[in-house]
Amino acid sequence: MILILMLLFILFLLISIILILLNYLISMNKFNYFDKLNSFECGFDMFISSRLPFSIMFYLISILFLIFDIEIVLLFPMINSKMFLNYLNWFISMFIIIIILFMGLEYEKNEGSLKWMK
Repeated sequence: MILILMLLFILFLLISIILILLNYLISMNKFNYFDKLNSFECGFDMFISSRLPFSIMFYLISILFLIFDIEIVLLFPMINSKMFLNYLNWFISMFIIIIILFMGLEYEKNEGSLKWMK
């Protein structure tokens, strides 16, 4: 048993060393730009811009997705609670949650959050 564990440990160690060496060989910087290797000094132009433009719409859509995803996750236990509740009470509570979900979606659509180009 101990021999098998030792062999597995050595095998995993060799695999990890091989992967680290492979990563080092693949990721070697083939394009060494002089401007990128120098330290930054005030008044000199940088080689490339460090800031890329990012549309705020990506952030808004992700927040909307997160909100609706949480509401959908809240609906899953309602499916299992159907057998414990009266069918009419279950249907009314499910209908109210779905109506609130669609009212929020309609509000976001009316506010213009879902329009990509304004």
